[in-house]
Amino acid sequence: MKRTLTAALAVLLLTGMPAFAEGESPVSEAITFVVSTGFWEDPAEADGDAAAATPENATAERPAPRRGYYKLIAVRQKDGTAQVHLQQIEATPDGPKIVSSMVLEEFSALKPYVTDIRPENSSGVTTQPGLFATVHLKTDPKATEPESWTVLIDDLGEIKIERATN
Repeated sequence: MKRTLTAALAVLLLTGMPAFAEGESPVSEAITFVVSTGFWEDPAEADGDAAAATPENATAERPAPRRGYYKLIAVRQKDGTAQVHLQQIEATPDGPKIVSSMVLEEFSALKPYVTDIRPENSSGVTTQPGLFATVHLKTDPKATEPESWTVLIDDLGEIKIERATN
C-alpha cells in the first residue's frame, strides 16, 4: 500500500511539472536584463483609511486594494538592439499576475544596445509608490561610454522617460 501511494504521488508530481527538452528554458535567451522595483497600489480601491485597506480587514463590501510592483525587461532583437518592456505585476494570493505589459517606444526609437538596468536602490524597500530606474544604453555599439536614461513612474502611474542628468 505504501509503495503504491508513493508511486502514485511520484507520478502526480512528475505530470504536474512542466517538461523542458534538453537545452530548453522557461526564460527566453533573448532577455538580457530584468529589474523588479518600485510598487503600486490601485488608487480606485484605496480610500485613505489605512486600517480598512489592510487585507485582514477586507470584506465583500470593501476588498483589499490591489497592490504590486513593476518590472523593466530588456529583450535583445535579432539585430543586436534591444526593446525595453515595462510590466505592472499584481501580487496576488496565488502568485504574481501581469496586469499590463508594454514596449517603451521611447527606447525603441533610439535602437539601443542596453548595457544595464538599475533600480533606484537594491534594498528592495521603497517608501513611495512608483518606480525609478536607470537604463544604461549605447546607440552606437562602438561607443566607449553608455548613456543613462531614467524611467520614472509617479504615484499616479504617469510614466516619464528622459535622458539622465548629473
